[in-house]
Amino acid sequence: MSLFYDLQININGEYTFFINQDVISKYSVSLRKMIKQSKKKRNKKTKDPEIITIEIDEFPGGPDGFELVSRFCYNEGGISIDVSNVSTLYCCSVFLGMTEKLCFSNLLLQTETFLEEVFYGSWSDIVLTLKNCEQVFLHADSYGLVDKLIFAALTKISRSSEAFSSSSSSPSSAKNTPESDKRSNLQTVSCARSNEWWFDDMSSLSPLIILKLIRIIGAYKTNVKSLVQTKFLLHYLKTRLQTKSRNTELMKNKLKYSELADTAVRRVVLAGKTDFSCRKLLCVLRVLSSFSLSRESKTGLETLIGEMLDQATLDDLLIPAAGGSRESGFYNVDLVIRLLKVFVRNIEDEGESKMKEVGRLIDKYLREISPDQNLKVSRFLGVAESLPDSARDCFDGVYRAIDIYLQSHPNLTPEDRTNICRCLNYKKLTLENCRQLARNPKIPPDVAIQALKSRCDNQEHRTRTPEVKLVNKSTCRSRRHSQDKKPVMLHLKGFEISDKLADELKTQGGYNWKIMDSFRERL
Repeated sequence: MSLFYDLQININGEYTFFINQDVISKYSVSLRKMIKQSKKKRNKKTKDPEIITIEIDEFPGGPDGFELVSRFCYNEGGISIDVSNVSTLYCCSVFLGMTEKLCFSNLLLQTETFLEEVFYGSWSDIVLTLKNCEQVFLHADSYGLVDKLIFAALTKISRSSEAFSSSSSSPSSAKNTPESDKRSNLQTVSCARSNEWWFDDMSSLSPLIILKLIRIIGAYKTNVKSLVQTKFLLHYLKTRLQTKSRNTELMKNKLKYSELADTAVRRVVLAGKTDFSCRKLLCVLRVLSSFSLSRESKTGLETLIGEMLDQATLDDLLIPAAGGSRESGFYNVDLVIRLLKVFVRNIEDEGESKMKEVGRLIDKYLREISPDQNLKVSRFLGVAESLPDSARDCFDGVYRAIDIYLQSHPNLTPEDRTNICRCLNYKKLTLENCRQLARNPKIPPDVAIQALKSRCDNQEHRTRTPEVKLVNKSTCRSRRHSQDKKPVMLHLKGFEISDKLADELKTQGGYNWKIMDSFRERL
């Protein structure tokens, strides 16, 4: 008498199915062979010799996939096939050898017939079938199913682009558009991007399928232009960052996403300045920085951006620090320093106007980042001193940034207060800002005096007149009188002048010392 179940099948070590040998072996060549081999090896002394146990590893779709096969067998070769399960059923039928050799209209034939309709059907069916391939990707890829679906998708994309182009030039040609392509054309017209309508749909797929797509496009001649491919990769990576399960997804497919990001960078660098503005490149950098870019890719992209830095705006440079860490500052200051070094290194001799443009931009940037409590003096100076002195006609902007920094960091040591002022060119400060610097209680006395001295020397140099050979006696007397007088050294009460500065000033002809109690207030 036939038992209700006489076969145990363990799938991938996860789940055990109890089924009837006759039912399952009627449709599967592979299972029939495995049952036959197990019967030969079966120990006759077993208490229950009728039950056979089979273990199957790496089964397509795991227990869920085998459950679909079981339903097909117990339903006498009938099952509802749609785009959500056809890829799994196809891979299972190939794996188990469910061909026409055993019975008419077996599972393999039914899935192949359905897939033929998908290949020449609607765009949405192709995308959903590709989505189902993610569950059985290794098998679907080895059986050639992924390639066929991608080719079908590329055909749709090419036809849609051609149809839109022809309809733009000839309204009557829109009538000849295939029914299956109407959806894509409507999307194209609505977003006014004839070659980007498919971006959102394909962005729902896994990085494994997208990598396969990019490789196929590169290996075969298609109508998908290189720039469109690059824009799609950037759109895809940006979309994946916005998904709810972003962290889990990125960690699970870290290497795949890194490969996609590196591919995108190479394509962007090849496209260069002709297709991407500085703002777009900085947006690209923001997106791709979330992935593990190779050093070569990161350097190539930063070099391209640095060469175009004169086109950037303040908002473009305010890039948050990577990884969400704020220990070294809220903004990615190190990136800006690297971009500045690239710009200075590659600026041409006739690029004086570009250099001054970047100088004004960096002064704004310094004022913006100065209130950051975690911004170190060394990083502030790294930005300020990355540009040569010739980049600024006036250093008032740098002084205002220093003033903001000192107010935002009241616990700085005297040494740090002195160091941060070293990026100032006192001779290029306006008289008003020089006075403000001297009155500023946050500025060390040595710096204030040095600034005033430099300002006075600069002013004296500007107003100096050529010597006149014929002079009257009164002029000679006044000149001798002025030479006898020693300059006045303004000493701030309550502040000590460093010995080094005092010695330096004394060697320049000697100074008379005059104490002013409210020197800063009276300037």
